[in-house]
Amino acid sequence: MKKLIAPFILAVVCFLGGCGTSRLVGIMGIPTRHEKKFPAEYDLKQHKNQRILVLVNQGGWLGADVNLRLHLTEAINKELVKKIRIKPEYLVSYDELSGFRSGRADFSLLSPVQVGQALKADMVLLVVIEDYQLYEMAQSGYLKGFLSTQAGLFETATAAKLWPEPAKGKCVEVGFEVEEHGRDVAISRLANALAYCAVRYFYDCPMDKFKIAEDKSGAGWKDWAE
Repeated sequence: MKKLIAPFILAVVCFLGGCGTSRLVGIMGIPTRHEKKFPAEYDLKQHKNQRILVLVNQGGWLGADVNLRLHLTEAINKELVKKIRIKPEYLVSYDELSGFRSGRADFSLLSPVQVGQALKADMVLLVVIEDYQLYEMAQSGYLKGFLSTQAGLFETATAAKLWPEPAKGKCVEVGFEVEEHGRDVAISRLANALAYCAVRYFYDCPMDKFKIAEDKSGAGWKDWAE
């Protein structure tokens, strides 16, 4: 009889709703959705005192008026500070990277690891933009956007890929159907969403925080283009 009491009480409270549900779940030791977490695919918090370079590769087809390298680099750096607790001084700034890029005529020939070594980074988080779309829907003033990338984390000392699994890249895609506040806001929205979805793999992310509205990432892996 006693074995039936707890399930019965839980069922009654769930039926009635309200704050009592979460309290009872906590009391009974049943983990809430926020307490359940997706384990980090690579625990970057264990290496937060190492210097990290976020390197975004942007094809010339995007056009000079859309500097996604800047938007994505700054958004990802902010997310690393917020979620991984990396101190800003351990992140290579976009200005430092931009200055190095401008001073090297052979920059396009350097590998991500070589760029990281030159900038004294211990790790390089490489983000390769594969698809970008942002256009105004006819006679509405609203914008629709999509951004697709491949991401990988490298160690500069050994040139080894730390994340994801060897010979693979993590596909991270974001997008939205409607944005009414203009082009600049739309680009920032894509960049911030991409940053969130990329960094969530580096810490134990609460289950109810893992997915966001802009997340369009598939569940599978895609081959990494060396």
